[in-house]
Amino acid sequence: MKNYWNSTLSRVIVASIAAVCPFFSSAQFSPPEEKFPDGESFLYPINPGLPGSLSGTMGELRSTHFHSGLDIRTNNVIGLPVLASKSGYISRVSVGPTGYGNVIYIKHPDGYTTIYAHLDRFKGDLAEYVLKEHYRKRSSNINLYFKPGQFPVHRGDTIALSGNSGSSGGPHLHFDIRDKNNFALNPLLVESFPEITDDLPPAVEKIALRTLDINSRINDRFGRFEFYAKRVGDNYVFDVPILATGSIGVEVLAKDKLAPNSRFYGGVNYIEMRVDSQLLFNQAIDKINISKGRHILTVMDFKTLRSDGKRFYKLFLDDGNGLNFYDRSPGDGKIRVSPGDDKDVEITLKDTYGNASKLSFRLRPSPSNKEVTLLEPLKKDLEYDIHENVLMITTQPCAADSNRAVVYTRAGKRVIEPDYANVNRAVYLLDLRKEVPDSVVICNRSVVPGIVATVPSSGKYHYYSDVMDVEFPVNSLYDTLYFNTDHRIFPDSSEAFTLGSRYVPLNRTIKATIRPLKKYEWDESMGVYRIEEKGYSYLGGKWENGAVHFSTREFGDFTILQDKTPPTIHPVVVNNYVARFKIKDDLSGISSYRATIDGQWLLMYYDAKTATIWSERLDKDVLMKGEFKLVLVDEAGNRAVYTNQLK
Repeated sequence: MKNYWNSTLSRVIVASIAAVCPFFSSAQFSPPEEKFPDGESFLYPINPGLPGSLSGTMGELRSTHFHSGLDIRTNNVIGLPVLASKSGYISRVSVGPTGYGNVIYIKHPDGYTTIYAHLDRFKGDLAEYVLKEHYRKRSSNINLYFKPGQFPVHRGDTIALSGNSGSSGGPHLHFDIRDKNNFALNPLLVESFPEITDDLPPAVEKIALRTLDINSRINDRFGRFEFYAKRVGDNYVFDVPILATGSIGVEVLAKDKLAPNSRFYGGVNYIEMRVDSQLLFNQAIDKINISKGRHILTVMDFKTLRSDGKRFYKLFLDDGNGLNFYDRSPGDGKIRVSPGDDKDVEITLKDTYGNASKLSFRLRPSPSNKEVTLLEPLKKDLEYDIHENVLMITTQPCAADSNRAVVYTRAGKRVIEPDYANVNRAVYLLDLRKEVPDSVVICNRSVVPGIVATVPSSGKYHYYSDVMDVEFPVNSLYDTLYFNTDHRIFPDSSEAFTLGSRYVPLNRTIKATIRPLKKYEWDESMGVYRIEEKGYSYLGGKWENGAVHFSTREFGDFTILQDKTPPTIHPVVVNNYVARFKIKDDLSGISSYRATIDGQWLLMYYDAKTATIWSERLDKDVLMKGEFKLVLVDEAGNRAVYTNQLK
């Protein structure tokens, strides 16, 4: 890298000048007759030749997808010139209020495609063309495809200005490199960008150990347990062995700091686990199949993600994991602990630059015990949860002479003893593959898991009942589902319908039908909402024959609400040059917006994260005069209208 700086000083100076000038000039699109050179290297698209920094890397874990490229920092500045990384032609442009926001796709002669997202605005002829298409289609959201001769570009041409559009968390440029199959490649592997340096290894925050079958234990317990490791230099260790038996899964909460004084972290693309020096697991995220992005839910511990937002890497192959990151992995990553010697576990974590850190700990075989000393008191009388195929019930000890539980199923009833216990709690484990209980009674306390069907992970499946029907399409699940339902009516006559557990991920959308007991005079203002921790998420729905039909890609609790309150419109500035507003809807959300000036359609851009909407005129020489009118409609059909007479 140091040789690069010495050999390209003149190019740095030229690049620095070029990086400033485009602020005030039109885009430098190449003439169509020019031929594109073969064998070009990729150019860093923001201030090439100058030291740069990142706020995100390819392969980083996001909530519902893998991050597919680089997030290039612009130091909270909007308006930096964005340069074409290679020669080619602009093949696609999209504008929308969420996702990538304003985005450009450039197709290159070698089959690669580069993507430039969260842009503030396009430049030159492209900007003019897109603006005209907005007005021709009378649409604020637009998706345009181009032929090779329309907008050719050379490496280094200014194609746009950086911004914060779409679902961006702050001003930056998202930059992707895709191959001909639309697989996202790691830009730092495709090209050695000297603008980015990284000497820091990944850092481990926590590890978690999980029991992977009903007979497994960790420190004499069943379940999932998190541990902090002690840092020694760049490595992490445990001072004492962890007791274990059976099949054990390891998870790691780790991040890769991108610069010494940066608050930003990237993902850990390379993780290797050895047990007694033998390679057991190997993950290498070199490229991402965009069509399988949601399979990230099999890589992370989904329940932990949902409960506290932590993204733990699983170092074992869970059911439903169809990703191609494990070609070099000799096994499934599950550690089998049996009586005998200790097992030494060493985990190596590497970033793209080869910086590595190690995590080491020891598993000591320990047989299952019925009497477990270290079980803390239970806060509630009774708790239960489903871990893979196991129903786990935990109770406070009985005052009676026994902790025996009675399991009721369609086949009858049977009495079971705790799998382990002490004076503070008793734990019962039931294998759901063998029996699905209707209820379990322990010391006059009842558990009713509400499991109504065992849904296989492959093939279609239909569930029918008096209250609800659910249609599971092919590949909608990652693993066998123990589907639970419930229906509750509250004192205010509202109803809640439980369809599955919010801690179980869905791969594809399912179709649901609910039959409310409450009588509704259904109209456009009514809809199905998923009950969230801090409110409701609108799903809509269609009323037909006394039932509501809707679709969802998440399990959880659902209810029917009526939204009669229109959105609100707060003007920020309205004059002859621009109209800007803050808009808001408290329940169903914004559905559409339309502005006119003297009856003529006016383009309005919408940024959902800032709840801001603003205008752009087709002809900048023509002032806005006459009646300005903005109509805002929410998902429930409520309308808000703002008018202003501009002179």
